[in-house]
Amino acid sequence: MLAELRVKDLGIVADLAVVFRPGLTAITGETGAGKTLVVEALELLAGGRATPALVRHGAEAARVDGRFDDPLTGEEVILSRVVPVDGRSRAYVDGRPATVGELAARGAELVDLHGQNAHQSLLSPAAQREALDRFAGPPAWEALDRYRRARHDRDAATAEMAGLGGDDRQRAREADLLRFQLEEIRAAAITDPDEDARLAGEEELLADAAEHRAALRGAYEEVSGPAGDAVGRAVAALAGRPPLAALHGLLSEAQGRLAELAREIRIQAEGVTDDPERLEVVRRRRQELRGLMRKYGETPAEVLAFADEAHGRLDALEGFSARAAELGATRAEAESRMDEAAADLGAARRAAAGDLARAATAELGTLAMGGARLEVSVERSAPGADGADDVTFMLAANTGEPARPLARVASGGELARTMLALRVALDRSRRPDDGGGPGAVLVFDEVDAGIGGEAGVAVGRALAELAGGRQVLCVTHLAQVAAFADHQVAVAKAEKAGRTVARARTLDAAGRVEELSRMLSGRAARDRSRDHAEELLASAAASRRRR
Repeated sequence: MLAELRVKDLGIVADLAVVFRPGLTAITGETGAGKTLVVEALELLAGGRATPALVRHGAEAARVDGRFDDPLTGEEVILSRVVPVDGRSRAYVDGRPATVGELAARGAELVDLHGQNAHQSLLSPAAQREALDRFAGPPAWEALDRYRRARHDRDAATAEMAGLGGDDRQRAREADLLRFQLEEIRAAAITDPDEDARLAGEEELLADAAEHRAALRGAYEEVSGPAGDAVGRAVAALAGRPPLAALHGLLSEAQGRLAELAREIRIQAEGVTDDPERLEVVRRRRQELRGLMRKYGETPAEVLAFADEAHGRLDALEGFSARAAELGATRAEAESRMDEAAADLGAARRAAAGDLARAATAELGTLAMGGARLEVSVERSAPGADGADDVTFMLAANTGEPARPLARVASGGELARTMLALRVALDRSRRPDDGGGPGAVLVFDEVDAGIGGEAGVAVGRALAELAGGRQVLCVTHLAQVAAFADHQVAVAKAEKAGRTVARARTLDAAGRVEELSRMLSGRAARDRSRDHAEELLASAAASRRRR
C-alpha cells in the first residue's frame, strides 16, 4: 500500500506531500492543475524514463519519495528517485543507492500503473500467464506444481550426468590420473595429520644436537650448583623464626622446584644425542611430505582430505555406466511427468481462457466499450519454467476488428479500461485459498477518457469493487467516477512568488461536495450542482453497500 508520496520540483509541483489510505482514492482537479504529475511521480518510482524536461524550471533536480507498506512482508519500504537537470537520474531503496533496474524491480512489486505510457504488469507475457493460472484455480496450480517438480528432477539428473565426466576417453584419462595420485599418497603412508610439524621440531633438535646438549649442561650446572646453594642458604637463614614463617615456606617451595627443574634439565641433556642417521631419515620424510603438499594441500591433513575426495570421484567414474543408466532412467521418467503435467496445465489454461475472456468482455460492455471483445490465446510453446504454453491477452477494440495483442491495439483510455475489466474479472474469481496475486497499489489514469454519464458510473462502480481488496488510485475528471471513492485528493494550481505551483489536499465530506459540484458545473459550486454532487455521493455509497 502507498502510505505517503512526496514530490519536489517536478513540473509545476514545487513541494507536495500526500498521505494515502486504503481503499479507492480519486485524484481530481482542473485540466493542467498537475494531477497527472502524481502518476508521473509514481512512474518514476517504478523505474520509468527520467528526462531533464521533468525538472521544474529554476530547480537543480526533481525528487520523488514514496513510502509503502509491503503487503507481502508487512515492512515499510521507501523508494526514491532524483532527476537532475544535468547528468543521470539516481535511485534509492530504503535510503541506499540502487540502480534504476533494482528500483524498477522493487517498484513493480509495489506499484502497478494503468494508463497511457505507464508501466503495466498485465502487459507482460509472464504476468498474463500467471493471471490466467490464478483465474483457472486448482486445476492449473496443481498441474503447474507437478510440472515444476518434474522439471527440477529432470534438471538435477541432467546436471549430475554432466558432472560424471565427458566422453569415455576423458573419463579414462581422469580415472588414471586419480589412481596415480591416490597411489602416490598411499605410498607415503600418512597416519598423523600433524606429522610435518612434529618432524620439524625433531629436525631442529637433531641438527644442533651438540649445541643443545652443551646449553642444557650449562643450565644444569647453574641450577643445581650456585642457584640451588644460594636458595639453600636463604632457607637456613630464615629457619626457626616464626614471624618469617611465610617467607621461609615460599623459599622452601622454591628450593624444591629448583631441584625438580635441575632433574628435568639433566634428563633432557642426557636425551640429546648426535644421530646423523635419524636426522637424515627425518629430512627425507619431510621432503617427501613437502612434495605431496605442493600438489595436494598445505598440510598433511589437507593431503588426506584430497585423497578422500579423489576416492569418491574415482568411485563415481568407475561406476559411471551403472550411474549413467540410472540417471538416464530418472531423467526419462521426469520428462514423462513433465509432458503429462504440461498437457494437464495447458488443458486447464485453455478451459479457463474462454471463461476469463467472456468475463472481461462482459465487464468491458459496462465500461463504454460495448463493441470490444477480449480474447485469451493459449498456444503450445517450447517447455519453459512455467509450462509449455504462450498466453496472450488480445483485444478487438471495435466490432468487426480482429483481436490483436493488447499492448498494440488499445489507446490510453481503452487500455486502462481493459485493464480495469481484467482486474475485476480476476478479483471476482479469487478463492479463499488464493493469495490474489500481486499486492501492488493499482493506479489508473485516463480510465474515463472519452466517456461520461452512465459509463462513468460503471467505471466508478468497478473501481470501488476492485478497491474492496486492495488500494486503488484513480486520476479522473468525472464526478461520477470520483463519487465512488473512499477518499478524494484535489490538485489545484496556485500562484506563489510570481510562479505557478500545484497543491494537493485531502478533502473532507464538505470539500468533496464542493469539488464534485465543480467537476459537474465547471465553475464554483452552485446550489443545483451541489445537490447533484450530494446525490452522486449518496447513490455511490448505496451502490457500494449493495455490493
